[in-house]
Amino acid sequence: MNQDRLRLDLAELAEEVTPVDLRNRALRTSRRLGIQRAVATSAAALVVLAAATGTALAIRPNGQAPAPAPAGPSITSSWPPVEVTPTPQPSREPSTDPSTASGAPAAGATFGRLFYGPAQGSGGSPTVRLRSWRPGLQPTTLAALPKIWALSNASVSPDGRRLAWVERGFDAKDVGTLYVSDIDGSNKQSMVSDVDEYCITPTWSPDSRHLLFQTVLATGGPDKVGVLDTASDRRTVRWWSSRPDACHAIWSADGRTIAMNTDAGVALYDTDGRKQRAVPGLSETGAWQSHQVASLAPDATRIALFRIRKGEDAGDVGRLLRVNAVLETATGRVVDLPLGGRALKQVFFQADGSMVVRVEDGGGHVLLLVDAKGRKVAEQPEPAVLRDAQLIAVVG
Repeated sequence: MNQDRLRLDLAELAEEVTPVDLRNRALRTSRRLGIQRAVATSAAALVVLAAATGTALAIRPNGQAPAPAPAGPSITSSWPPVEVTPTPQPSREPSTDPSTASGAPAAGATFGRLFYGPAQGSGGSPTVRLRSWRPGLQPTTLAALPKIWALSNASVSPDGRRLAWVERGFDAKDVGTLYVSDIDGSNKQSMVSDVDEYCITPTWSPDSRHLLFQTVLATGGPDKVGVLDTASDRRTVRWWSSRPDACHAIWSADGRTIAMNTDAGVALYDTDGRKQRAVPGLSETGAWQSHQVASLAPDATRIALFRIRKGEDAGDVGRLLRVNAVLETATGRVVDLPLGGRALKQVFFQADGSMVVRVEDGGGHVLLLVDAKGRKVAEQPEPAVLRDAQLIAVVG
């Protein structure tokens, strides 16, 4: 990120912004991923800066011993593994139904409820309200959050009822706190302290009860990853035995797989943090790289992400949720989408294997409903009021 770009981003948000003095709080090593944090002399200036420029990945020190359990609510390691009832997957066999044999979309796929947060670089107030919308109805206003946290880590539960996010103060010594509330912002509860707000951000399991998160020490010491049971009185956590060299987790709807960005690619892990395999064709030394993942198919066979050619500028590589490709996770092959010549902006998988595909259309956006076989089922223009928002979740 150069100074000219920084000035341009800030100019979009305000006519005059007081210059801030920034310093790096993270170290880079060859393999460890983390977040480059900006510490500003003014809290208000930091909110404006973060909303305009996003967050950037850095590298955390590797090879250190596990950290002690973070301060805050009572936490133990005796919680049993997450058990989630698998979501039935659509058949991959050719259809013999006359209505689909001719290429007609399979019946049953519908738009779910869509949740929106602020778009990267959007101006306005440092506090924003999340919104939801279902085609055919009017958009609904939801919880209010500081824009920096709405952009970087706000997470909607798969049942659409709850919201999780991490906040921290603007002093260099401050650490993050994981909060959970109802989707309208009511019933806000503090869950765990000493939580990282940028790398492995709060990620809901398909049962809408458990949250994957990452601890971080204010001293910059070793961190670790755990799965929190949000319904337990003692805030029980099942800790992973190791911390993956990865960020930006997404959980498959069948409950079996978690995908994360590695140094410049994507790897699949089981729910205990054990690496299963990497997605082919994405690597630090290969032709293609990726620093952003957005959505994973229910059975983890496809992934929506943003990829770039080797040597291209990745831009701000925090959680942006933008998408320019859907890949098969077993082969790395690009999945063709019926975009009609329009620019792809975002993709979210639904629990039935269908996709909600957001494309640019004129001065706004259009949503395409694409079934599990890659055929367009429906097309729906977004309301103008959502033009400057970005999708953060789609639920059934």
